[in-house]
This record gives sequence, C-alpha cells and structure tokens, in this order.
Amino acid sequence: MTSSLDEALQRSSLSQSNQMEMLTFRLTDNQLYGINVFKIIEIIECPRKIDRMPNSHPAVKGALDFRGNALAVIDLSEAVGLPTKEFRTELSYIIICEYNRSLSAFIIHAPDTLLTRSWTDVHKPEGISAVSLVAIAYADSGEAIMLLDIESILANVVGIEHDLSSNAMTDAEGKGSGRHVLVVDDSRTAIMLLQSVLDKMGFTNTAVMSADKALEYLEKEHDKVDLVISDIEMPGMDGFTFCRVLREHNDYRHFKVILHSSMSNPSNQLKAEQAGANRFVAKFDPDSLSEQIFSLVEMGSPA
Repeated sequence: MTSSLDEALQRSSLSQSNQMEMLTFRLTDNQLYGINVFKIIEIIECPRKIDRMPNSHPAVKGALDFRGNALAVIDLSEAVGLPTKEFRTELSYIIICEYNRSLSAFIIHAPDTLLTRSWTDVHKPEGISAVSLVAIAYADSGEAIMLLDIESILANVVGIEHDLSSNAMTDAEGKGSGRHVLVVDDSRTAIMLLQSVLDKMGFTNTAVMSADKALEYLEKEHDKVDLVISDIEMPGMDGFTFCRVLREHNDYRHFKVILHSSMSNPSNQLKAEQAGANRFVAKFDPDSLSEQIFSLVEMGSPA
C-alpha cells in the first residue's frame, strides 16, 4: 500500500470501530459457530411441534408463529450438510434473525457465549471449498469459530429475489453503458446476485472478496471506477471502516459508495452516513438497488 493509504488507515481509528460482537453456538457436529448479534432478534427454546410446510426444502421443518409473523423454521445443521437436529425429542433452540429485511428462524443445537472480535482477527478460510463457510475466528480457548454464509444458505433453502421488475428493466436500459462498478463482498452468492443485477443494468464490474483486495485493486485501477458497492461484514476490514478509508484518501475520496448489507436495521443507515457512504441499501431488493445506483452515477459529486 502507498504511504498516503497507510496514513489514511491510521486516521480511521480502526481499533475503535472495526469490530463485531458475535453469539457463538453449536450445531449437531458440536463445532463452534458464530453469528453477528446485530442480526439476532431473539433466542427461544424450540417447540417440539412445528407445523409442517408442504413442498419445501428438506431443511425447512415447518412454520412458526413469531409475534404474528409466520416464519419458515430452518434446521441450520441440515442446511449445511450435517446430521439433522432431532428437535422433537431433544432440547433445541431457535435463533430468530433479521436478514435482508426479513425474519428467519434457525434451529441450533445450543447457544454458547458472546464474544467481541476485531474484523482483523476474522480470516477468510484458505483451501476450504465449503460454500456455506465464509470466515473463521477463534474463541479465547483457541477453538475455531466457523462463520457461515447465511445469504448462501437462504438462497439455497428458501430462495432470494434477484430479478429486476419489468419497469426497472425499462428504466435501466442503456444507463450503465461505459460505467464500471467495483463490488466488494465476501459472499460468493451475494457477488453472483449483484453481478446479475449490474449486468442487466448494462454496467461492467469487477468483484473482490475483501476490503484489502479492493484497496489493492484501486491502487492500480482507480481511474476506471465510477461506483463502489460494498458489504459491511467482511473479514479483515468491515465496510464502515473501508468507507472511512476511502474518504480519507486523496485519490479515492470522490468515489460514490453504496453500503449493501443484510444487516437491515435502521441503525446501520446512520452508521453508513457517519462512515461517509452515499447510500445504504438493504439486501436483496434489486429495484431499490438499481434506483440508488442510477441516482448516484448521474450525480456530479458524492452526496
């Protein structure tokens, strides 16, 4: 990295912001897993009887009424290829989470503990082909904590909307021509869905799987980029910190930036603004994303 980028990183106060609090839990393999606490609405004991849902994925065990909402109950163990959790005969728990503006219910074996980790201590797994695994951290005991790609799991089990509506397709026609978007996301599924939307909008794009890789790309190719779309939860450096780094760097501060995250609660909108992002868009709403992209690429300067 250049010396000016090093200075920008120092000014960004990474130690104060580049962190995640996670709930650790176990599945049927007794391995330790983790999930960002900002996505958790509630943890409840799993009822022994859950209403079945016909013609659903095998990992969907039925429907649960939660505060007047009917939620599909997903056996997280089975969804990632592990033995199913026998919730009808064994004590089990359900984590109610908010992803992509919707609630999801996941059966787990047992919750464990709360931990805070810097994103610099969360690593992309190397040489592991499991599509449902997105990162690895470590507990105080040294035990590995597996962070799952919940977006990939949801896309596989219940599906995620990724097509533009006919009206959005009409509005998008030709507007992305000659413009280039840098996509930053650690989820292969999220990248695939984003690229599908960008292709339909006529943009060329480059995708990288970490903020560090994005900075390496920008060091060489920043003149190409018209817009940056970044996830928030990423190993090494989170999206808020990445955005602050861009705003501190003379060559990058003019970039238009969208933070695009499954953490759709309102507090992240404020955090995105404080970090210097032009927009915060919750995953996955192709029409809303396309609208925000076009509103930015047609602007002469960042909002």
